[in-house]
Amino acid sequence: MNTMATPLRSLTRQPAELASHHVGRRTRQILESVLAGQELSEADATHLFRAEAADLDALTATADELRRRRVGDDATFVITRNINYTNVCYMGCRFCNFAKRKSDPEAEFFDLDEIVRRAQEAWDRGATEVCIQGGLHPNIPGHFYRDMLKAIKAALPDMHIHAFSPFEIWFGAHKSRLSYRDFIRDLVDHGLGSMPGTAAEILDTEVRQQLTRDKLTTDQWVEIITTAHEEGLPTTSTIMYGHIDGPEHWAGHLALLREIQKRTGGFTEFVPLGFVHYKTPLFLEHDGVRPGPTRLEHIRMHAVARLMLDGWIDNIQASWVKLGPDLARQMLSAGVNDLGGTLMNESISRAAGGEHGQEMRPEEMAQMIRDMGRRPVRRNTLYQPVETFDAPSTPLKRAAGGAA
Repeated sequence: MNTMATPLRSLTRQPAELASHHVGRRTRQILESVLAGQELSEADATHLFRAEAADLDALTATADELRRRRVGDDATFVITRNINYTNVCYMGCRFCNFAKRKSDPEAEFFDLDEIVRRAQEAWDRGATEVCIQGGLHPNIPGHFYRDMLKAIKAALPDMHIHAFSPFEIWFGAHKSRLSYRDFIRDLVDHGLGSMPGTAAEILDTEVRQQLTRDKLTTDQWVEIITTAHEEGLPTTSTIMYGHIDGPEHWAGHLALLREIQKRTGGFTEFVPLGFVHYKTPLFLEHDGVRPGPTRLEHIRMHAVARLMLDGWIDNIQASWVKLGPDLARQMLSAGVNDLGGTLMNESISRAAGGEHGQEMRPEEMAQMIRDMGRRPVRRNTLYQPVETFDAPSTPLKRAAGGAA
């Protein structure tokens, strides 16, 4: 749970948008119920994922109010660097254009010296975290994951290492002939501080089968994540949406994350990741695949997530790499309280055709937050404040159905 949370404000306060006579009866009842502390059901979440016009305005205003109650008006970000140590991967995920074969001229594999050099460069530029993820290179021995941690910690003992998706854990445990628990415990013992909850995509068996037949199952993802939490290793949580999925899948995914959090309390944040379609085999080779989420679907996803996860996962993050800076900034009035990391490098979205760059300087991130009438706070990986910036003087702008 968020260590920066502020006490709940009055539960009687309701956004003005909810009083509009244009808001549908069911939508109003759902939003009033959530504001009164009732848990959002999957069926009601599915309804809200289709909100339009006044209903959408009421939804975003409600999400904004819940955000204010839970975490106040500060908006956070972290200085981090992505280190994608290899793009060699043979798993064949159809939504990915990052993976290369070993023989590909663009194949990359960083040795330990290069990984440490990049971590040192990040530290010298103010980073408190490195985020390490890579493909499943067939020649990687199981101990390479531990070796990366040991090398970075030897050079930078205070650097937080946020690393290895559940898919990498699955792969490394298999290579090491260890259980998930023993493999994770060994990584924690050698410096792993937290884990990205990526490789989730959509936690729906039928959809996952269409995305990739070789990737770990929903049950395996849940087992690895819950094992990490049980070993005291916090993780993020994610969703990848806007391809062959829909509102029912999104609601089910959020409900499953909520159930995991009720059992373990190990999620630090939820990060919606819109499908970047441009160069992916899934989009280029198959009919019926959507070209990513619409703008309104992005807004609904972040807002409904705030409602669905209220009281369980306090931090809802907007990925400026996926959304672009302008839309990510607008999400700060639709339930979002965090804009993620400065990154320095970002390879995976770029390989799929993402167009929003690889780095956002801290001063640019802070200004994005000020532009929305919120106070910027630089945090560490676990949402502890590192640096607080001046309060903004500009009025809050809303991200509603018709907003620019």
